[in-house]
Amino acid sequence: MEDNKDDYADQRQMLADAIRMLEQAGIIDFNGHFSWRVPGRDCMLINSGASVRSALTADDIVLVDFDGKLVAGEAVPPMEFHIHSEIYRRRPDAGAVVHTHPLWSTLFSMAGVPVQPVIMQAAVLGPIRTFDETASINRRELGQRLAAALGEDRVIMLKSHGAVAAGAGIVEAFVLAVYLEETAQRQHMASQLGAPAVLDPAQIAAISANLWKPHLLRKVWDYHHAKLNR
Repeated sequence: MEDNKDDYADQRQMLADAIRMLEQAGIIDFNGHFSWRVPGRDCMLINSGASVRSALTADDIVLVDFDGKLVAGEAVPPMEFHIHSEIYRRRPDAGAVVHTHPLWSTLFSMAGVPVQPVIMQAAVLGPIRTFDETASINRRELGQRLAAALGEDRVIMLKSHGAVAAGAGIVEAFVLAVYLEETAQRQHMASQLGAPAVLDPAQIAAISANLWKPHLLRKVWDYHHAKLNR
């Protein structure tokens, strides 16, 4: 199958928009990457390693296979593409993966303090897993270990490094990244006043079932997307 830069144009634009929105929200900095699995193929769209995250366009999105080999595009993928490829290999349900460098939640991983479900939006995160090795995930073996640590869950925090979220699509992964950071920030701020109240399992189940709906996830996307056009 021959590929070109015009294939999957909608997904390329969504990835570019998602990264710019996360950069504006302080969740991605000059690094970080977002990918989308091409259905039925061992390939993914991902922003190039050299791309400027604050000025990303669809032209910065490249198509690579799960070994990082360029299929379409001119730039190389980020060195940590293994985060994405190994999650896709392990998780057929994952359609999009984002690796972020968030401020607040990274503070928690640096200190070894768990992020707790202290706001309603945190209910959709599920168990927040941890990857305790501080490293650039630039080898397949590390990517495999990270994917194993994530398991069947949605979110994992990388010690002193960042976070990874996996969703069925780009909007889901985006919202998970946003909700993790919002939760960490509010937990930290509330802890200055006292011990924050934590949702119990029954509350988490009920709230998650209510909030994990496509139109409500899209509402978060639309809120941030509108800021791109201001």
